[in-house]
Amino acid sequence: MKKIIAMLGAVFILNFCFAQEMEGEDETLNLDTPESVDQIVDLEADENKENGVDQSLQRNFNIQMASQNWNLDPHTAAYSSEAQILDSLYEGLFSYHPKTLDPVPAIAKSFKISRDKKRWTFTIREDAKFSNGEAINAFTVRNCWIELLKNQGAPYASLLDCIKNAEDFRNGKCSESDVGISARDDKTLVVSLRTPTAHLSKILCHHAFSVCRTAGGEEAFSGAFKIKERTEASLVLEKNPEYWDEKNVHLPQITISSSSDISENAWIFNTGRTDWVSGMVDTAKLINKNAVRISAIFGTEYLFFSCKNRPWNNAEFRNALLSAVPWSALRKQSLVQATTLIYPLAGYPAVEGLTDTSPEDALEMMKDARKALGYTENEKISITFGVSMTSERQQKQAELLKEAWEPLGVELKIQTTPEDRYIDSIPGWNADLFTYSWIGDFADPLAFLELFRGNSTLNQTKWNSEKFNKLLEEASNTTDNMEHYKLLSQAEQLLLDEGVILPVSHSISLHAVNLNNVGGWFVNALDIHPFKYLYIKEDKTESVPNVI
Repeated sequence: MKKIIAMLGAVFILNFCFAQEMEGEDETLNLDTPESVDQIVDLEADENKENGVDQSLQRNFNIQMASQNWNLDPHTAAYSSEAQILDSLYEGLFSYHPKTLDPVPAIAKSFKISRDKKRWTFTIREDAKFSNGEAINAFTVRNCWIELLKNQGAPYASLLDCIKNAEDFRNGKCSESDVGISARDDKTLVVSLRTPTAHLSKILCHHAFSVCRTAGGEEAFSGAFKIKERTEASLVLEKNPEYWDEKNVHLPQITISSSSDISENAWIFNTGRTDWVSGMVDTAKLINKNAVRISAIFGTEYLFFSCKNRPWNNAEFRNALLSAVPWSALRKQSLVQATTLIYPLAGYPAVEGLTDTSPEDALEMMKDARKALGYTENEKISITFGVSMTSERQQKQAELLKEAWEPLGVELKIQTTPEDRYIDSIPGWNADLFTYSWIGDFADPLAFLELFRGNSTLNQTKWNSEKFNKLLEEASNTTDNMEHYKLLSQAEQLLLDEGVILPVSHSISLHAVNLNNVGGWFVNALDIHPFKYLYIKEDKTESVPNVI
């Protein structure tokens, strides 16, 4: 699901042997699975049968993450590391299958869809409770979603615009009673859609749509774990005894520590003081190379134009700059180079990416753009690139573009902000160009294209195209998967042709976790690893000696 990747200024140190492993992988991600939600097999039950979870081995489980000031409000959190934690603290109508990422019924015991595909009726589990023992019912879910739609700081709220009148309610054009979310009784939630939305169950796996308490009072959690203790550098979670599926949660406690020192994190893993390092680790210093998990995921790093300032709200000016971009140099340090926004998917039509560099064409295009908007040929035009002050990668990107665009009479200026929560500062930052990393929140190209829909709460670019918006709506309406992909590929092509983004690389996940010791952890396309399924296994392999 997910999320914005935290930009913490550190670059993964990858050994050449691991890079070679990546080159041998398939060129496309297959995010489609043949099973329906009703056919999903309970994975933990399978693990119990195959491996046998030894309860005597279960203990505090240690996780090392990058340093970050975690926002644990499910309505407003946006970083991928936060999503990983929130997935364990809160649960919605559906949750992620840890291996296939299929939606698994969670607080919704079952559901049915009307013949016209525009009404979903959910049955809420009778044993669903918050960690304080308070019952969760259909009214709880409705109220939580209404509060989400009210929250102007909720980045994912527009993903519910498929619900009747949800978008109008977000924008103050109708009352909450008009929104197509109603509780028929304690156990029955009815959702009326504006258009058929086949991927609704995938959307509802996201932490933003989980069930949380919106009124004051003690903190309570709907997920498999609850917060026991929190400090500036660590978070201790303990098993939630009120959780409806408590019997299938094996870890009694999880301690999450934060550190962006990749050498220190490798040493902590080598000495057995952590079970899992997420992201920030020097693989060259790891003793057990078999514990390294590197994979391509459904994510992309790209630069984007903020289309609120003249002349960068004009496609001709943007495309003139793109023609001068030295793409090979810009993507040189990328392990998986990106020429398009969306990672190539099985069955998704090919999109023509951005690859050509032509300074001569760029000069002619800039001349025509200046003439059309009333700029003189010699007039200096400035563009401001907002970067993190400690990100060497972003600084190098800025210098590269500055040199490429100077012959066009464009002066690139750099503005910096403190590294912590760079993404959060973008909405109020009056710069023209930013860098972004995004992991899809559900297994569909819409998870990326929603970022550019005109009225989306995720739209940081301020770009708004009626043609693009219409293609997304038509794609959501169809029940034909091939037609769905075809319409979305047309929308992506339009986005690229309008010069809104500069694709740089497709995301790579990096973890250190010994799967001889840890069960319930799987590599997957969204890099989501629900804590609910984790357990300690008896390691029958020879131990790796600790070297300090």
